[in-house]
Amino acid sequence: MFIETETTPNPASLKFLPGRQVMPSGTREFASPEAAEASPLAQAIFDTGEVTNVFFGADFVSVTAAPGVEWSSLKPQVVSILLDHFISEAPLFAGADASGISVPGESEMLVEEDPEDADIVAQINDLLETRVRPAVAGDGGDIQYRGYRDGVVYLQLQGACSGCPSSTATLKHGIEGLLKHYVPEVVEVRAA
Repeated sequence: MFIETETTPNPASLKFLPGRQVMPSGTREFASPEAAEASPLAQAIFDTGEVTNVFFGADFVSVTAAPGVEWSSLKPQVVSILLDHFISEAPLFAGADASGISVPGESEMLVEEDPEDADIVAQINDLLETRVRPAVAGDGGDIQYRGYRDGVVYLQLQGACSGCPSSTATLKHGIEGLLKHYVPEVVEVRAA
C-alpha cells in the first residue's frame, strides 16, 4: 500500500490519500484530542502531540500541524499511522456502531430561514454540492451550509480550509462571486 500526499493552500495542512475510501458518506472533522476519541485513527494522529486538526473526507485525510511543527518530522509519523490503520482494516470509529458519535448535521443553522426563500436556498445548496464542495475537497477540506437570510449566505469551512490563510479570499472572491452570478438574490457570503 502506498499513501500519497498533497499540499493544500493551508501551509499547516497536508492531504493524505490512501488510495481507498475513508468515509463512506459525508465528512468528519476532529478539532481536538477529546473529539478524536470517537475515532482510533484520529486519536492516533492526535497522539503524536503535534497536530491541531484531523479531517476525514471521502478518499482523503487532512492533517493540520501545530504551530512550529515541521512537516519533515510529522509526515512520516502520520503516514505510518495511516498505513497501520488501512493495512489492518481497523474500524474508522470506536464501538460497534456510530450511535454514540455526534456528527454535525446540515440542519445546524446559524440563522432562521424564511420559508419563502426555499427556492433560493435550494439553488445555493445545489451550487455548493456540484461546484464548490468538489473544489474545496480537492484542497483537503469541506464546506457546510449554515443558513441564508436577507441576501447573506452563511458557510463554514472545515478541514485544511478552516485555518487556511486564503480562506477569506476563497469565501469572498471565489464562492461569493459564484453564488452572486447564479443566484442574484445573494449579496454576501459570511463565514459561520
